[in-house]
Amino acid sequence: MAITRAEFDFIRTLVSAKAGIVLETGKEYLVESRLTPVTQKLGLKSIGELVTRLRLEPRCGFDSHVIEAMTTNETTFFRDNAPFEALRKHMLPALIQARRTSTQLRIWCAASSTGQEPYSLAMLLAEHFPELASWDVQIVASDLSIEVLDRARAARYTQFEINRGLPIQYLMKYFEKHGSEWQLKRSIADRVEFRQINLIERWPPFLPLDMVFIRNVMIYFDVETKRQILQRIRQMLKPDGYLFLGSSETTMNLGNDFQRSEHDLAGCYRVAA
Repeated sequence: MAITRAEFDFIRTLVSAKAGIVLETGKEYLVESRLTPVTQKLGLKSIGELVTRLRLEPRCGFDSHVIEAMTTNETTFFRDNAPFEALRKHMLPALIQARRTSTQLRIWCAASSTGQEPYSLAMLLAEHFPELASWDVQIVASDLSIEVLDRARAARYTQFEINRGLPIQYLMKYFEKHGSEWQLKRSIADRVEFRQINLIERWPPFLPLDMVFIRNVMIYFDVETKRQILQRIRQMLKPDGYLFLGSSETTMNLGNDFQRSEHDLAGCYRVAA
């Protein structure tokens, strides 16, 4: 049975309140396709029965399954490439020079999904900046979904996932074949700390950050939520730090906290003067 308008409205109100995700009219098909497997997993007959249970028993725990299902977890190694090239050539050399006294770097990858982005960063640092091996470098990666965080911590990827963006030299140097999958070596995987963080709720304390990656996630939020997130990042980011957004994202009309850097293709922003 197709999802009704009332059921759709209930689900989109739920995911907006719990995760900040905006589901516009016309996305009924998406909700139906993602929640049908959830109902089967929970032993329910339909999305209508799921909605009824959520209405009558809001603390039954089914809401977490809905949020998990409606969260988009698209990611690849070295996604879009331009940000990583800009990091290698410009941002990281500048930060290393500026941090030679403290020998510390703090990086946060928000909405990191199954871990390809933070692991790409860890490999980039190991490959091109070996001096950082003696530094205090912290890469924190976070996501709302417990399921994808478990996959990220496992650091094991299918051939399909490996083929999406990972250069062959990184594969040969930093991965080991395990059956039909590839296991990232612990020397790289252990450089990343994974945490569950809901971006629209209270964030755990962070030390002042040098870089924040929050790429391809704010497109799912409304304007006010985007503004609030950028304001909070501004408070955490060091004055000479870097903010990375997705290639289709911008801070335009979202306040005056950030200005685009000279590296246009990188989706990079600096704290506004």
